[in-house]
Amino acid sequence: MATNITWHPSLSRTERESYRKQKGFTIWFTGLSASGKSTVATALEQHLLHLGLAAYRLDGDNVRFGLNKDLGFSEKDRNENIRRIAEVSKLFADSATIAITSFISPYRADRQVARELHEKSAQGDDKSLAFVEVYVDIPIEVAEQRDPKGLYKKARAGEIKDFTGISAPYEAPENAELSIKTHENSVEECVAQIVKYLQEKDLIQISA
Repeated sequence: MATNITWHPSLSRTERESYRKQKGFTIWFTGLSASGKSTVATALEQHLLHLGLAAYRLDGDNVRFGLNKDLGFSEKDRNENIRRIAEVSKLFADSATIAITSFISPYRADRQVARELHEKSAQGDDKSLAFVEVYVDIPIEVAEQRDPKGLYKKARAGEIKDFTGISAPYEAPENAELSIKTHENSVEECVAQIVKYLQEKDLIQISA
């Protein structure tokens, strides 16, 4: 662990939100591989940007090309993967940006650590609004039927170890803010469901 370091404070999140005229928070998508997380997250990012809101998506595959390219898929590496993403998304939220993360993030404990990190950093009366967990809830049979990358097939054949849902566990959220079903609703309907929630919680404001 690093020593002899000092945190240098900057503008508060409240000040940044005032200047940027929007709130900063994180929308954390979790679910099985091929559940539709990235598809919905991408559509949501585009929708929010079209509304004039600053939003940025962090995708599970994309970050492994750079920030987390040194990590594998063991439980220890998965824990570290989520820890780093939680820290990065918190910084986005602190900057008054809407961070959108799309990660399997299979362990409840890791997602709870991410939540607590955001709540600790948040300001105002309702710190729970700093972290919005969205569970992309589909049966594993549907995910396997989709299997766009052929990963389930490889996992079933023993070619991929520690594959979530097959040879490694997925711990579904127990109290997610939202649950969406991409096998029952279109991408547009899922985005609308999320946007409605954000409006109801006064996390975003949409001009008429």
